[in-house]
Amino acid sequence: MSKKQLFTLEYPVRSSPSILFEFLSTPAGLGEWFADKVDENKEHIFSFTWNDSTEKAELVEMQENKYVRFHWLHAPKEEYFEFQIEKSEVTNQTILVIKDFAEKKDIADQSRVWEYQIKDLFHRIGA
Repeated sequence: MSKKQLFTLEYPVRSSPSILFEFLSTPAGLGEWFADKVDENKEHIFSFTWNDSTEKAELVEMQENKYVRFHWLHAPKEEYFEFQIEKSEVTNQTILVIKDFAEKKDIADQSRVWEYQIKDLFHRIGA
């Protein structure tokens, strides 16, 4: 099995960090763009459902209006996916930074999946 690599994607977004954060960190927000349905239990385990498939991820770390990190329960411990919200010092624009893991040969395909997801997110927040 090939070891997955961390890759990073950045998207400028016309949204306040607080509105964007709600879409990245809550079941209701994530259910708007990331999955068909999202639930959270008391242990910070999120269930993401697409069609008839459900994957579970633990909310590992979060800082309000800054970042949220999840770990897929089926993945190795060092792998995660993360949403960071940054402000450009030059333009003062909000930047959404996504960090994820994929095998080297799959990074381009995984990046296209994120592109599609992010377009849906921006549509939902009116950005």
